[in-house]
Amino acid sequence: MTDAFAPLVLFDLDGTLLDSARDLHAAMNRLLAEKSEAPVAFNVFRPVVSKGARAMLKQSFLHADERARERLLPEFLAIYERGLAEFSNVFDGIDEVLAHIEAQDALWGIVTNKPYYLAEPLVQKLGWSQRSAILLGGDSLPNKKPEPDQLLHACRLLGIAPEKAVYIGDDERDVQAANAANMRSIGALWGYHPLDDVPERWQADDLAETPLDLISGRLMHSLQ
Repeated sequence: MTDAFAPLVLFDLDGTLLDSARDLHAAMNRLLAEKSEAPVAFNVFRPVVSKGARAMLKQSFLHADERARERLLPEFLAIYERGLAEFSNVFDGIDEVLAHIEAQDALWGIVTNKPYYLAEPLVQKLGWSQRSAILLGGDSLPNKKPEPDQLLHACRLLGIAPEKAVYIGDDERDVQAANAANMRSIGALWGYHPLDDVPERWQADDLAETPLDLISGRLMHSLQ
């Protein structure tokens, strides 16, 4: 590792930059109520948020099979879209991290598996549309994380070699995508993790306990 700061820092969205679990939980419980099902407890629901909507449905509709849950997916996303950013908040320390990146004359962007039509209005509400160098959703390309395509595409569009970039996310798929892209990977431990998840086994280059850990050491410096 050199002392040079990475020219591009890419982030996952949910569970990394944004604590969106309350909005997603509220949407799920509205759907459960519509289907005359019991609500899902927040402490049970939160750990699977970074696994995606299908994982959230599986955790909530315990007696439904995969086909039934797939039919519920559009309804869940529609309910969530109507209440987008009602309870969501940026994680403590993220504002300072983004300001630090910008002060280093580096770029930062967002690569998420969340559909673009849901991610874009969230980013706009957060006031990040003019600050984020790039936003790619899970439907922006044919393949999404853990495949490296989104990360490689972001680097191509911004003219930065993947080995000079850093990707930060709170799920093993984020680390897998970064590693496959030959990009430095940092696991965000403040995000959403199932109880049986072991981030130390993700094979990330580094793990960060809090957002401010990203700027307290050399975690976002570029590779040699």
